[in-house]
Amino acid sequence: VQLQASGGGLVQPGGSLRLSCTASGFTLDYYAVGWFRQAPGKEREWVSCISSSDGSTYYADSMKGRFTVSADSAKSTVYLQMNSLKTEDTAIYYCAADRGLRTRSRCRSLAMTGRIGTFDYWGQGTLVTVSS
Repeated sequence: VQLQASGGGLVQPGGSLRLSCTASGFTLDYYAVGWFRQAPGKEREWVSCISSSDGSTYYADSMKGRFTVSADSAKSTVYLQMNSLKTEDTAIYYCAADRGLRTRSRCRSLAMTGRIGTFDYWGQGTLVTVSS
């Protein structure tokens, strides 16, 4: 049972990347799936969240309009499409899944407070470097 994050790499400012978060050994039904990132010397911060119960999505303010989170339940995969990347987006990106019946509330809590709290599963992280 694990989450696998992938899709990171080197991209120029203004470019795009799509990250994937794939669950193995379980499906993402009844999970809130969040994306997080941690830049060198900084604390881990919340990026986005998607609720499996209704597909609602949430973003940190600096990502709105540039990042899009989506899910493919058949593939047990959540994607993070990142456009208009900036140098300050450079970080290790992690995905995490938290099981519960109230996945929308879990995402909303994350969006309102920014407090990560406890997630059931974490992916290993994928490095995104935005540089010219």
